[in-house]
Amino acid sequence: MTQAPVKETIEIRGLRHPVSRIALGTWAIGGWMWGGPDDRNAIATIHEALDLGITLVDTAPVYGFGHSEEIVGQALAGRREKVAIATKVGLDWKDDHKPFRNSSPARIRKEIEDSLRRLRTDYIDLYQVHWPDSAVPMEETARTLEALVREGKVLALGVSNFSIAQMDAFREFAPLCAVQPPYNLFERAMEHDILPYARQHDLAILAYGPLCRGLLSGKMTAETKFGPDDLRSADPKFQPPRFAHYLQAVRELQDFAREKHGKSLLALAIRWVLDQGPTIALWGARRPDQIAAVADAMGWHLSADDRREIDAILTRCIPDPVGPGFMAPPGA
Repeated sequence: MTQAPVKETIEIRGLRHPVSRIALGTWAIGGWMWGGPDDRNAIATIHEALDLGITLVDTAPVYGFGHSEEIVGQALAGRREKVAIATKVGLDWKDDHKPFRNSSPARIRKEIEDSLRRLRTDYIDLYQVHWPDSAVPMEETARTLEALVREGKVLALGVSNFSIAQMDAFREFAPLCAVQPPYNLFERAMEHDILPYARQHDLAILAYGPLCRGLLSGKMTAETKFGPDDLRSADPKFQPPRFAHYLQAVRELQDFAREKHGKSLLALAIRWVLDQGPTIALWGARRPDQIAAVADAMGWHLSADDRREIDAILTRCIPDPVGPGFMAPPGA
């Protein structure tokens, strides 16, 4: 068994135990938009994460259209009570596998049963609305989810990709314990609204994409190519001329991490997210070696001078930054 690193934990209201501040993200494990599944490596990756001290696994029905949840359920067999499962609700799809938003009570009721079955469990620790659905009154969505908490099928509720106004509306009808926005060194819009709101209302922040879809792994070059079924082929960051700008920032951040802290860029990127507030970094991985560096991100901190130097690198290298808005699915 891999030796566990120094632990950093955080409490999410409603959960039975504190969870690790690094969670395993399983979007890529589902295969969809990531070049197809690799189940053997996926299960080994989940086991490696648990052995490294990770106690929170984040998934969703739409990740592989059920496949990610099935793999998580299979991998956690016999270890379920030691791990908190976060999954999502509110995205639907038809036979063409094009997701659309659907947070209707009927859809929620169907999804919870499907997720419980796939995950081989009788409760979800953290159940999150994946995207806001303007076609369904927030009251209907929130009250249906609150009923799942009363029924014991869910311990805590969260939302993902919600605005402040949408979270306020949700909180009128159900308790809100967590929010999941995109957040990394390159995508920082949530610092202006979501982050202070989370601090004010005691919400845990599950930051997705802390490595910016692999950019902050330090392993990409100008020759790196992405197939048509790869999410990054549609991401403006990975298209010229921006790709060259981001790669220059990556090189300078790598030098900074090594020279100032003796760390990898990957460890720096995760540490930066963890130092910003009540945050959990969702570390996505498809193979055990991609999660092995978890320990390097734990047990140290960035100073105010470090953060200023990082900001200067980003300003100098990236004249035209772009956010993650391309990922938003359509309405119903």
